[in-house]
Amino acid sequence: MSTRQDGAKSPLARNRADLVGWIAAGEKPRDAWRIGTEHEKFVFYTETLEPVPYAGPRGIRALMEHMILRYDWEPILEGDNIIALKRPDGDPGGTISLEPGGQFELSGAPVRTLHETADETQGHLREVLDVGEDLGIGFLGVGFSPKWTLDEVPRMPKERYKVMTRYMPQVGKRGLDMMYRTATIQVNLDFADEADMVKKLRVSLALQPIATAMFASSPFTEGRVNGMKSLRSEVWRETDPRRTGMLPFVFEDGMGYERYVDYALDVPMYFVYRGGRYIDVAGASFRDFMQGKLAAMPGELPTIDDWSDHLTTLFPEVRLKRFLEMRGADGGRWTRICALSAFWVGLLYDDVALDAAWDLVKTWTAEERQALREAVPRTALAAPFRDTNVQQLSLEALRISRLGLRNRREINAKSQDETIYLAPLERLVGSGRTVADELLERFEGPWRGCIDHVFEEFAF
Repeated sequence: MSTRQDGAKSPLARNRADLVGWIAAGEKPRDAWRIGTEHEKFVFYTETLEPVPYAGPRGIRALMEHMILRYDWEPILEGDNIIALKRPDGDPGGTISLEPGGQFELSGAPVRTLHETADETQGHLREVLDVGEDLGIGFLGVGFSPKWTLDEVPRMPKERYKVMTRYMPQVGKRGLDMMYRTATIQVNLDFADEADMVKKLRVSLALQPIATAMFASSPFTEGRVNGMKSLRSEVWRETDPRRTGMLPFVFEDGMGYERYVDYALDVPMYFVYRGGRYIDVAGASFRDFMQGKLAAMPGELPTIDDWSDHLTTLFPEVRLKRFLEMRGADGGRWTRICALSAFWVGLLYDDVALDAAWDLVKTWTAEERQALREAVPRTALAAPFRDTNVQQLSLEALRISRLGLRNRREINAKSQDETIYLAPLERLVGSGRTVADELLERFEGPWRGCIDHVFEEFAF
């Protein structure tokens, strides 16, 4: 999740046009399109397999302090607490932040090619594994915590998470599980203009369940089989229906920036950030905020930064800010991090591929898209669709993505194009077996029902 820092006060958000204009300012010409990759990892003590708390000589704070000393990261503070790390001005490397349960996240810098994504990811993992080894800390890449109860998961000292923790149980059954026990890979991609945004948003929303199926890796809860291939995805269905889901209005006539703004205005707020503090306004309306009618802040008017903050608290399967954020994948290791970015870049960053992807999904009804979303957490690639299944849809989507990556003609020093990052997904889908299937097979076979082995065989 986003990490807010104090800075110069932004302009007031005076009207709907200001809100629309903020999103529209994200438009970029094709040569300025970039790839931003985010990935979360569960953090555990290697000798006990317990989650790592924030405090203590081998806690999350200590991990970040070692990253500062050894690799020149700079701290981002909330009060006296280090809550994130950033690179010195001008240095590449993105931001490291903490999710609510201590999940360690790299929000990668915007890069031009997938080869740069791969280098960035490898460099980050090299650093955290180096520091983690000295502290007896390991990192696990799956979609849902496979062993720990909700009560066992530590809480990170970020005020926005306190607001969310209080509010989540009021609006859904699994919001706290989402916050504290899930991990994901996400990809942020650009758009040229409003029409390009709409087309990419429609294609990526329709195909997001396909990505969920291909990346399913969360079949365990508290050491037992949970009946899902992607419990992470299922948890989102029971988090908060007003701020999650497949956004059927996106496929209706008249979709554009204004329609998304209207949707966002109707999603209840969590907080307002003022003077280094998060003020709890959970459940309040941004529309009322624009009229100075927040009960907790009477007369106060929102700034553009408040609008930006509010958009980060919407959690649909694809989120629109000044870019499009793909949100459908479980966490995974290095090859899968790069593969998710490759999948979406191939589909969305080449016109021929984007047209083919739209041809694939444009006749799907809202009911069919929703049925896919509901089916894939449990059955992944085996989920039925019309006269076929998700495995076959995935193969076709991968074929289109490969075409798009080939057309980009981005070559590395070994004369390889970006299709190399798609190969692990092609092998997986061709076999019909997800990572979740592999985990279940090992759990029921050589692991003999002992979940502890996942921390050895599926750690980074």
